[in-house]
Amino acid sequence: MAIFLRRGFSIRNALLLRSSALYGRDLTQCISETPQRILSPPALDFVKESRRGFAKGRKSKDESPSGSTMEVLPDMGPTIKANAASHMEAAIAALSGELSKLRTGRASPGMLDHIIVETSGLKLPLNQIAVVSVMDSKTLSINPFDPNALKNIETAIIESPLGLNPKTDGERLIAAIPPLTKEHVQAICKVVNKSCEDGRQSIRRGRQKAMDTIKKLYSSYPKDNLKRLEKEVEELTRKFVKKAEDLCKAKEKEIAGG
Repeated sequence: MAIFLRRGFSIRNALLLRSSALYGRDLTQCISETPQRILSPPALDFVKESRRGFAKGRKSKDESPSGSTMEVLPDMGPTIKANAASHMEAAIAALSGELSKLRTGRASPGMLDHIIVETSGLKLPLNQIAVVSVMDSKTLSINPFDPNALKNIETAIIESPLGLNPKTDGERLIAAIPPLTKEHVQAICKVVNKSCEDGRQSIRRGRQKAMDTIKKLYSSYPKDNLKRLEKEVEELTRKFVKKAEDLCKAKEKEIAGG
């Protein structure tokens, strides 16, 4: 009996040892068959940075609905205002030139600037071939650069609508300014008013050009900025219109006082 028991334990132990050996071999084989995909530290860093960059890309894409980069637009305000101011200044200069052509009761060297003199086959403004100076409040002196042009200058002054009758004094001309009649004053004032209105219209054309340029920017620029720019152009227009009106009022006063 004891012998049989001993044999039974021996067989059982042998079976246990065999099964454990087989189990260990299978486990070892499974482990050995598993792919060895252990990443090195640099590779792990690359993966982390890639995932982080991908996450940032998705976040920025989500924040920008169009998925495009915002374009920084140039500030057009200074350019628009500078162009408008240049146009308006030119209008003021033209108005001042027209007013200077009108005769008043007082002598002014600029009142002869518009007279064109034909000499040596050329037509030139009087102020380019002679020096005009004021002798007193009622008398002008005209000194030509070329004494041979004296007769031509005299003819041009007489034929002008100023109503002057210069006299020769050696190598110069002396032009006395006659007093203005009431009818003449009224006629000149009408011309002043017409010139003033032309100046205002020219200034407003500069304003309209600026406004048209601003209107084209509404599709791409903030509306608040453009509204502010429109107000600045309006203020600029009022400033130049007042300047034109002040010039005309001063001219009317000069005519009436003469």
